[in-house]
Amino acid sequence: MKFIGDRNVILIGMPGAGKSTVGKLLARSLSLAFLDTDQLMEERWGCSLQEVIDSEGLKAFRLKEEETILSLNVVRHVISTGGSVVYYPPAMAHLRNLGHILWLDLPLHEIERRVAEGVENRGLVRTPDQSIADLYHQRRPLYERYAGVRFDALGKTDQQLVQEMLEFLHLQGSNHDR
Repeated sequence: MKFIGDRNVILIGMPGAGKSTVGKLLARSLSLAFLDTDQLMEERWGCSLQEVIDSEGLKAFRLKEEETILSLNVVRHVISTGGSVVYYPPAMAHLRNLGHILWLDLPLHEIERRVAEGVENRGLVRTPDQSIADLYHQRRPLYERYAGVRFDALGKTDQQLVQEMLEFLHLQGSNHDR
């Protein structure tokens, strides 16, 4: 679609919020490529995110994750980010320069349910003593800070979310053309 140009669409949100699932559908709807930064890191490192956290520690993982985000140089992609990307202001500034940042938001009880059901099985970036609720309360203000727009995902199908995002992006493109 014309309104995207060379920009990307970047999805942020908690693990289990649906960034990868919705991102793939959105990419297809926009005829854009799809990039999942968690999968990119696993491919680059040759192991799972949890294995890096377990073997090298959280600090090393965070440095590697930030480096990966800062190395992104793509156009016309829908990018699904890891839930912890908001911890890195330089990475978030880089993503903002690359495109529109959209936040998929779900309430804590739904995140906990989805994570418990195994929707998110790539490992959570947290210390052993942090609960999902701890992460949620720590990250929520960061999602609010960095998101260009928030999409409430509760009770909506993936296709409904995609439609809302398409409408937002179309409006952004219309406003940009003026």
